Amino acid sequence: MECALEAARSGLSGDVSCRYPLRMTAISVLLLLVLSAIWGSSFIFIRYLAPLIGPVATADFRMLLAGIALVLFFFATRFTADWKKNWKHFLIIGIANSALPFVLYSAAALVLPASMEAIFNSLSPMFGALFASIWLDERLSMRKVAGLALGIAGVVTMSSLAGLVMSLSTIAALIACVLAPMCYGLAGVYVKKRAAGTKPMAIAGGSQLMGGLALLPFLFISPPAPAAFSPAIIGIVVAFALVCSGIAYLIYYRLIADIGPTRALTVTFLIPVFAMGWGFLLLRETISWSMILGAAIILAGTYLVATSGRKRVQTAGG
Repeated sequence: MECALEAARSGLSGDVSCRYPLRMTAISVLLLLVLSAIWGSSFIFIRYLAPLIGPVATADFRMLLAGIALVLFFFATRFTADWKKNWKHFLIIGIANSALPFVLYSAAALVLPASMEAIFNSLSPMFGALFASIWLDERLSMRKVAGLALGIAGVVTMSSLAGLVMSLSTIAALIACVLAPMCYGLAGVYVKKRAAGTKPMAIAGGSQLMGGLALLPFLFISPPAPAAFSPAIIGIVVAFALVCSGIAYLIYYRLIADIGPTRALTVTFLIPVFAMGWGFLLLRETISWSMILGAAIILAGTYLVATSGRKRVQTAGG
């Protein structure tokens, strides 16, 4: 019964969800750490690429290449995504869970450090809980309200004490970093309400491809910079797409099947840690006490929200 309930909550079919034991094994822990490191590095890629090739190109190339790679993987493994039945779901989820947040984070990366963006990303479960209380009739307990308040306090702490110059572009970047996890929360509610019966692996590949195609026309409005066509940048973009979207989503949905969606979402707690480490090592970003304090407050709030009440599904990404 527990396995069947977990399957229903995650949108997995019962046979897939029950194929693996819903417990943390050494392999599961390793995969969780690898996924956290990968999604933590995605903010480093964004921070590096967005100023060079533009925010829209950074987001769109990532989705298109990852979507094509995952679809090829489907063909190779004879996986059926039911495109005719699910293409609308793929399009909506692709826009809400990939296209919009990727563009928002890429635009914000022109101003903010990568590690700060990753900290904002950890607000996703909070917005998921808030939207679930509105559209899924899930009770918003005092514990969750306290968690949401802590999340807001963490954002205020980090943005006000991080030494940022509060120009119009900085304020816009901070707003973008709040809107992006809101998109993840909305996408999670849509998946649970409208697409719960769709195979998660199909959502991974279909949403990346359809989201990339939906964003493609905007490349004519904001075309990629000439640097996008240099061999070095092409190589970085391909690695970014294949690793941070293609491989990452395969690992993520394997974790959902192995340990359940709630435990898989603990990746949210680890992404900022890896992002700060990658930012320090690769981009020489400063890890300030205000960032550490803001991250701690946000993660404490996320813990209160994510570990209270019924288990829920939210999409995730980085």
